[in-house]
Amino acid sequence: MKLAEFDVWARAGLESVEAALQAWVPADAPAGLGLAMRYGVLDGGKRLRPLLVLAASQAVHGLPEAALRAACAVELIHAYSLVHDDMPCMDNDVLRRGKPTVHVQFGEAQAMLAGDAMQALAFEVLTPVDSAQGGVPPSLQARLCSLLARSAGHAGMAGGQAIDLASIGKPLGEHALRDMHHRKTGALLQASVLMGAACGEVGAAQWAALSDYGDALGLAFQVVDDILDVTQASATLGKTAGKDLDNNKPTYVTVLGLDAARRHAIELRDKAQAALARSGLQEAAWLGLLADKVVERDS
Repeated sequence: MKLAEFDVWARAGLESVEAALQAWVPADAPAGLGLAMRYGVLDGGKRLRPLLVLAASQAVHGLPEAALRAACAVELIHAYSLVHDDMPCMDNDVLRRGKPTVHVQFGEAQAMLAGDAMQALAFEVLTPVDSAQGGVPPSLQARLCSLLARSAGHAGMAGGQAIDLASIGKPLGEHALRDMHHRKTGALLQASVLMGAACGEVGAAQWAALSDYGDALGLAFQVVDDILDVTQASATLGKTAGKDLDNNKPTYVTVLGLDAARRHAIELRDKAQAALARSGLQEAAWLGLLADKVVERDS
C-alpha cells in the first residue's frame, strides 16, 4: 500500500514540477535560446532532485510554494550541468535522456548559452519579484540561494567536475574518488534535501540527520550510476553506456570492483536510512522510499 501511495504522491509532484518548468522556462528568449533551454530541461530525466526537495519539505511541513520553486531551481542547475558536461570540451557525448544532446541539436555556442541561462534562471525562480505573491519570504529566498550556490560552485558540483576531468587516466584511491563524487554528484543531491528542509521548521539535530541522509544518498546514487554504466545498454540508460570506461575515468567499479561496488551502494543506502531514522521525523516515509529507489534503479 505504501508503494502505491508513494507512486501517487510522486506522480503528482512530478506533474507540478513539470508544469512549473513549462511556465518558467521561457520559449521566447532571444535568437532561439529559449528553445535550447526548454529542450535541455523539459520532458525528460528522473527528476530525483525535485522529488527529494518535495519529500523533505513535506516531512517538515514546509511552505508548498517555496518547495516547488526550490524543486524547479535545483532541477535547472542539474540540467544546465548536463548540457555543459556533454559538450566536446568535457565529456563529448551525443546522447542524453534518450535524445541528441543540446550541442548536437543546437550547436556548441547555443548549448553553452542555454546552460548559462538555465543556471541564472534557477536563482530567478528562487527570488520572485513579488515575494508575497511568490510565497517565499525574503529570508528564505536568501537561505535557498545560499544552499544551492554552495552546492553547485567550486566547493561542490563545479569543483567535482574539475577533479573528474583532471583525473582521466590517473589512479584514484577510494578516499579521493569519494571526495570527487561528494562534490560532483552528492553535493547537489544533499542540497536538494536541505533546501526542502529549509522550507519548514527544523531543529539542529534534525538538520544534521537530514544532511547525513543526503550525503549518503548522494554517494549511493553515484555508485549505482557507475554500476549501471557497465551493466546496462545505452537504450536503457538514455545516455551512452560505457562512457567512463572508454574515457579511462576512475569509477567505483574500477576502484572497488563490481561486486564490492554493489555492496557499497547497499551500505550507503542503509546509512541514509539510519540517518533518516535518527531525525525522528514522523512524515519522512517518502524520503526512505526514495533512498531505496536510488539503489534499486536500473536506469
